[in-house]
Amino acid sequence: MTEPTAGPGDAVLSDQELAAIDAYWRAANYLCVGQLYLLDNPLLREPLRPEHIKPRLLGHWGTTPGLNFIYTHMNRFIRRDDWNAIFITGPGHGGPAPVAQAYLEGTYSEIYPSITRDEEGLRRLFRQFSFPGGIPSHAAPETPGSIHEGGELGYSLAHAFGAVFDNPDLLAVCVVGDGEAETGPLATSWHSNKFLNPRHDGAVLPILHLNGYKIAGPTVLGRIPRSELLALFEGYGYRPLLVAGDDPAAMHQLMARTLEEALDDIREIQRRARSGVPGRPTWPMIILETPKGWTGPCEVDGRPVEGSFRSHQIPLTDPRGNAEHLAMLEAWMRSYRPEELFDAHGAVRPELTDLAPRGARRMSANPHANGGVLLRDLFLPDFTAYAVPVEKPATTTSEATRVLGRYLRDVLALNAESRNFRIFGPDETASNRLDAVFDVENRMLNADILPTDDHIAPDGRVMEVLSEHLCQGWLEGYLLTGRHGLFNSYEAFIHIVDSMFNQHAKWLKVTRSLPWRRPIASLNYLLSSHVWRQDHNGFSHQDPGFIDLVVNKKAEVIRVYLPPDTNTLLSVMDHCLRTRNYVNVVIAGKQPALNYLSMPDAIAHCTRGIGVWSWASNDMGDDGRGEPDVVMAAAGDVPTLEALAATALLREFFPDLRVRFINVVDLMRLQPSSEHPHGLTDAEFDALFTTDKPVIFAFHGYPWLIHRLTYRRTNHKNIHVRGYKEEGTTTTPFDMAMLNDIDRYHLVMDVIDRVPSLGTRAYHIRQRMADERLAKRRYTRDVGDDHPDVKNWVWPW
Repeated sequence: MTEPTAGPGDAVLSDQELAAIDAYWRAANYLCVGQLYLLDNPLLREPLRPEHIKPRLLGHWGTTPGLNFIYTHMNRFIRRDDWNAIFITGPGHGGPAPVAQAYLEGTYSEIYPSITRDEEGLRRLFRQFSFPGGIPSHAAPETPGSIHEGGELGYSLAHAFGAVFDNPDLLAVCVVGDGEAETGPLATSWHSNKFLNPRHDGAVLPILHLNGYKIAGPTVLGRIPRSELLALFEGYGYRPLLVAGDDPAAMHQLMARTLEEALDDIREIQRRARSGVPGRPTWPMIILETPKGWTGPCEVDGRPVEGSFRSHQIPLTDPRGNAEHLAMLEAWMRSYRPEELFDAHGAVRPELTDLAPRGARRMSANPHANGGVLLRDLFLPDFTAYAVPVEKPATTTSEATRVLGRYLRDVLALNAESRNFRIFGPDETASNRLDAVFDVENRMLNADILPTDDHIAPDGRVMEVLSEHLCQGWLEGYLLTGRHGLFNSYEAFIHIVDSMFNQHAKWLKVTRSLPWRRPIASLNYLLSSHVWRQDHNGFSHQDPGFIDLVVNKKAEVIRVYLPPDTNTLLSVMDHCLRTRNYVNVVIAGKQPALNYLSMPDAIAHCTRGIGVWSWASNDMGDDGRGEPDVVMAAAGDVPTLEALAATALLREFFPDLRVRFINVVDLMRLQPSSEHPHGLTDAEFDALFTTDKPVIFAFHGYPWLIHRLTYRRTNHKNIHVRGYKEEGTTTTPFDMAMLNDIDRYHLVMDVIDRVPSLGTRAYHIRQRMADERLAKRRYTRDVGDDHPDVKNWVWPW
């Protein structure tokens, strides 16, 4: 380990300040070791015995002392210069550190009164960590001050930048682990500095924690030459500042001086930008190079631990059963001199607690890390003002997302002053037909802008970058700190953020059981350019499987909407932008498509989430009672079109056949009410879908999802689902439907095959439908487009 380049004349801390900071750091480290190991005897009032040790040792030490080091030094500047800061712990398993810091600051005991600030409170603090019924080993939702779950690596820096967009007074101190730095999302996140405007945004101070090792081997950044490492970050557009060494006294001095330089630089950048000086600044970042497992055991069982990968998790693996390990653990913990840190009752000594910031300036109590406290409702226009007229169902067309773009344009305009709404997407805002937003906003880029560029400016609120990971991470950080947003993407490529969605959904699920965590704005996805209209891009762009992933999550967290036309899309999106603590997935096409419902009917339909379209049905008898022979159901815009066209054919060929047409806009209505709060009761479901009649269901996604949602229903055995079955290519829209057997002709054939009353009398119609499929396919191969009968179809009655 290279020693820091700090000489005697470089000291910025007085002897008294140095002693106080070192004591605070030792206290934090002691609390972390206690969390990893101890069930009892938290202050070592007696020699450690095996029964004082947890039977299962779960957690990670390696990165923890470095996190405590950074946090402790940052507190000094918060106290001195009144910084409004949050702390984001990137290294995945650094959970003991923010818990220890929140306890030292008093926040932990305020939120969890049973964790008192005395010996018994320490015992409970230690016992709960990675213990059944306790808290996780990461900086989880249960951790005060956290907006970032460390269970999966790569998202910390994107969260940090998302947190400071439109937050001009906020500083996000983001510690990036050198193992984490090897992930794709994190590597991309360094470019976030090109999307930060110091005039109206806050600042991020990235600190690369370079301790050289991952769980079992070296890190890439830990093994490249220092000159190459510095050049890398200079190439990213940062000014890297190096703090390297292992001697605590020298490192405290160097960190104090370097952190002051970085923070002064940030203040000067903001002062210049807010005084009208143009240009993209070179932001500072710090590279903190320390031994992994710093201050822990140097050697265990004859093998090096401190400064090696062996300190990553539990350095002493068997203190309960190995007397030598037990003695080493006691010596390790006593090296922090707990008698100097805690009084006779086990409380942290006042000379240490006085070093912590006060009130909301504590990073563990900063309201930005509990974004629901700061959340304000969006100003939303009246969505009904954007309605397309529908005098007769399914006879006129519009582009649903283009109309939605006009609505979103006005959402941006109404919230321009408060700057609490942004649109995120991977270079697809215009492609998804939302380009009306550029009437009032620009794409954000704080870099060179050329005359040939279109709607690009350093103060834009449309965030476009060709990284779905970065868009998702920015949006999550933005939401978690109390703002609102929308992520629009091509449907097939939203899979890139599957794992990020998982983590956010898990975060929301946990926060619902934490009363002190206030609800945040929902994460809203708009997925367009979807599977059925990616006929021009082909098979690589055809995948509706994100829905399947989403419905795996807890019912109280997720919502899936498939609005069939423009007016229903407007109603759904207005609803989603008003919701809290959900992940809302909205799937809607961008191509010209039929309008089915007037705005009043659309509102009623979306409020129900599912319903019979009476104008498309003929199941009502003369006695006013509806008793269908077959139920035709659809979810999604193209499936709705094909199911309606099939229904029209059935009514033409078999006037005596009673067809009930059902459209589903809220997919979770299909689940039982016992499984999802939006679910239909069994009685409601039976009334809609009957208990014994065939149901032909045209679905936007993979067919088995409908079976999965309805398998407990009375009539499940009669539900036959058509959807995407992994057949695709570059072809026409209708040929895509035929490739997957969701086309109108195949749906008619499905009805004939499943309605006993049709019998052999319908065989000639079935054969005609098969012939029509062949003829329509032949037309596409000869002409290169869909047949006018299909392309120009409208509801005939």
